[in-house]
Amino acid sequence: MSLASHTAAHSVPPHTLTRLAREWLAEDTPNFDPAGVCVGSQEVEARLLCKTPDSVLAGSPFFTAVFTEVGCTVDWIYQEGAEIGPDAITLTAVVRGPARCLLLGERPALNCLARASGIATRCSQLQAMAAAAGWHGEVAGTRKTTPGFRLVEKYAMQVGGVSMHRQDLSGMVMLKDNHVWASGSITQAVKAARSVCGFSSKIEVECRSAEEGREVAAAGADIVMLDNFQPQELHVAARSLKEEFPTLLIEASGGVTPENMAMYFSPHVDIISLGCITQGCPVVDFSLKVQKPVAHSSLQK
Repeated sequence: MSLASHTAAHSVPPHTLTRLAREWLAEDTPNFDPAGVCVGSQEVEARLLCKTPDSVLAGSPFFTAVFTEVGCTVDWIYQEGAEIGPDAITLTAVVRGPARCLLLGERPALNCLARASGIATRCSQLQAMAAAAGWHGEVAGTRKTTPGFRLVEKYAMQVGGVSMHRQDLSGMVMLKDNHVWASGSITQAVKAARSVCGFSSKIEVECRSAEEGREVAAAGADIVMLDNFQPQELHVAARSLKEEFPTLLIEASGGVTPENMAMYFSPHVDIISLGCITQGCPVVDFSLKVQKPVAHSSLQK
């Protein structure tokens, strides 16, 4: 379990959890629930089963918020950020409440938990690779997130132990190639950005060469992103920039995957960002199984 997982849930305000839960429920049931007539409101118990071994649990606050909105309770067996064991099927939580209400919350809650846990699992694996290599820097995500679901995906990065990077365009200035081309030069783009953001925001600039990186640093930016560099080219450029600008932060991005990330580790690289943390990331398979009355009774003996 990463240190971040202990406190990550406290970073999401209660009103945000409530708002998201209500939005997801309204999306899934915008008016009538005909199937609710079949099951009624008798109290039932459902077991949350994880069917992807060695996964990291993430998203439990969102899962619980959904069921709270429909009058159900959730008792967790595993804590947020815990690694769920190697068994093919692992009992992870128990949900109780009126049958029709429990089934209203089932799919929105499972969708959130599966996605968040998948991201946290990948992040945990990447962070473990960095730690095993003794690399001093930060593994980071990107803004390549699912529209409308960014908060959950960024939260899952926290649980998995990697940096969220900037959360949105307002959080940090990142000047990419299109910004530079539209403004005329790197220096002009950095100057214009600094005049607006002042001292309270960092400025990062995407660079295609070490020469561009030097212009970025000389213009007063805080972070140089060496984008789409081959590993050996990256190491040479990063070392050169650090020797000339020791306080400059160096980020490597573009083309980095779980399979080749180790090739980008360097004492001169401070951040490695990967879009695959969210794009194409496998989900963790969860299911929710309502217990039949006979089976429920036998479990209470």
